[in-house]
Amino acid sequence: MNRVAGKVALITGGASGLGAADARLLAAEGAKVVITDVQETLGQETAASIPGALFLKHDVRDEAQWRDVVEQTIAHFGKLDVLVNNAGLVRFGTVEDASLADFRLQMEVMVDGCFLGCKAAIPFMTKGGGGSIINVASVAALKGLSSIPAYSAAKAGIIAMSRSIAVHCQEQGYKIRVNAIAPGAHDTPMTQQAIAQLPADTAGLDQANAHGQGRPEDVANLVLFLASEESRQITGTHIVIDNGETMA
Repeated sequence: MNRVAGKVALITGGASGLGAADARLLAAEGAKVVITDVQETLGQETAASIPGALFLKHDVRDEAQWRDVVEQTIAHFGKLDVLVNNAGLVRFGTVEDASLADFRLQMEVMVDGCFLGCKAAIPFMTKGGGGSIINVASVAALKGLSSIPAYSAAKAGIIAMSRSIAVHCQEQGYKIRVNAIAPGAHDTPMTQQAIAQLPADTAGLDQANAHGQGRPEDVANLVLFLASEESRQITGTHIVIDNGETMA
């Protein structure tokens, strides 16, 4: 217990799924949590279920909103120690039939959102003596899935960007660790919606189905580790959590 006692954590996309599980576990282990999401009603309900949690409506594509969210976090809790860039979405379509609008939307939410989050948080983390940034990628960045090229590209971008930002923080002498995590299939509303939309014979689903879906808490346990001082020597890497889905 109390593995992140006294820390303040901001989790984007925290209204449901992996983000909500992250928020609950971090709070249970002593952190003060700020949940942000575009889903206002659900986000408020999730925050209300976590003692002391704060919800802020937040479109991660908007740089001004990022500044406001971080400033409100500082005003409310006094500091920011942990940032979990978790917000994401998926739109299906092969390279031949996906629209450019859907491609851009996924890049904006996940790549732009992650970039803007790091940009907004780092100055405040530096003033507070350091912190941990955890960027949520996916095994889609590491394997080929014909139905989600934009999602895969965005998640691969998160991994590469995390490494570069980690190097920057070390070069500047900031005590900020930056890592990415790459979950496989986990039982969340987004995963269930995705599976329902895809034909049963979609390439790649057979491997995911063979290894089963994890629970959101499985990913939250990894987020907790990276948020805590237990991972103080880990930065600039990505950690896969997929029950062996990418072994083959």
